[in-house]
Amino acid sequence: MQNTYIPLAERLRPQTLDDFIGQKHLVGQSGVIRKMLANQKISSMIFWGQAGVGKTTLAMLIAKTLAKPFFTLSAISSGVKEVREVIEKAHSQAATILFIDEIHRFNKSQQDALLGAVEKGIITLIGATTENPSFEVNSALLSRCHVYRLYPLETNDLNQLLSNAIKFLEREHIHQQRKILLKETEALLRLSGGDGRKLLNILETAVNFAFENSTDENIVLTDELVQQAVQQKTVLYDKSGEQHYDIISAFIKSMRGSDPNASVYWLARMIEGGEDPLFIARRMLILASEDIGNANPTALALATNCFQAVSYVGYPEARIILSQTAIYLANSPKSNTSYVAIEKALEVVRQTGDLPVPMHLRNAPTKLMKNEGYGKGYQYAHDYPLNFALQEYLPEKMAGTKLYEPANNPRENEMRARLKQLWKEKYGY
Repeated sequence: MQNTYIPLAERLRPQTLDDFIGQKHLVGQSGVIRKMLANQKISSMIFWGQAGVGKTTLAMLIAKTLAKPFFTLSAISSGVKEVREVIEKAHSQAATILFIDEIHRFNKSQQDALLGAVEKGIITLIGATTENPSFEVNSALLSRCHVYRLYPLETNDLNQLLSNAIKFLEREHIHQQRKILLKETEALLRLSGGDGRKLLNILETAVNFAFENSTDENIVLTDELVQQAVQQKTVLYDKSGEQHYDIISAFIKSMRGSDPNASVYWLARMIEGGEDPLFIARRMLILASEDIGNANPTALALATNCFQAVSYVGYPEARIILSQTAIYLANSPKSNTSYVAIEKALEVVRQTGDLPVPMHLRNAPTKLMKNEGYGKGYQYAHDYPLNFALQEYLPEKMAGTKLYEPANNPRENEMRARLKQLWKEKYGY
């Protein structure tokens, strides 16, 4: 029978709570999970954190410590049918623990299938998610669970993990009588990004690479060797996860804040992580109107051209177009007056309802409508000096309401001056 390869992270998975590295706020001597286990009581919970921080391991240790029946499902490959099968088995097995990995991938009906069993205590649910559960887990299910945040492993934790792993690997390679010396750790720590599983995978790759390509008495792990083994750096960027939204938020706020340096940095993070260039261009298109607007109308035109261009070009050349546009938007004068105006107008509409259109502004395509007074008294702007006729364009109850307030920038100051010239004191410009 062919041996199945088991990754180092799995071979090193802790067997007791004392072996667990990191998350001291949960498993340390004063940690809430440790206290629960000491009292032999556990409630339904959701572990929220990035990959490789110990969510699955902690769930397994909880079940092992309490000696409870333990079932595990992956939301990627399981559905309502599998959930109901576990619940059925749980009826005959007291205090069953059900661990669901990537619970955020369950849809509403799948999550709803858990509600009754969780509420009645038939199962104790432990969910794991890389997403903010406030957004991805049904409020009904969320209210029945405690949410515990798991954080990226700190440098001390990662170094301890490396030390344990090297001793373990030396025992596995004992027949070769070669020591593994960790000379440099910068590449290992940087490439892992606080992900313990990724760290161990990179370490194992580097050690195997060294064993195969070196005849030296000892294996010396350097940053150069690690980079050689991995061949290409790994970027911590989950296109569908929380960091996806955090980084695009930082990108938008940097352009809004007129910082081209930060803008291209966050742009590079997204490009290196394989983000869809159209997603980036689409967000710049929104910013060009929302945050720049009439302070520089050309920004919207450039952003529109950027979106069209990257749809034709794609990576790698699209990075240049995206960079040009991001820098231009960051350097543009800012105004959110268009955004503020439409939000005010929408609020007024919600409050006042369907106010009648003034008769002089109504369309009169038929003789009957003309006889009813539709369009009567309308002043055609182009028949007047400056192409402007002083008449009311708002419903009667809203006459004189100002929704647009020009910002203090050169272009909108020109707009303010023209509006004041035309409307005199009516709108207070």
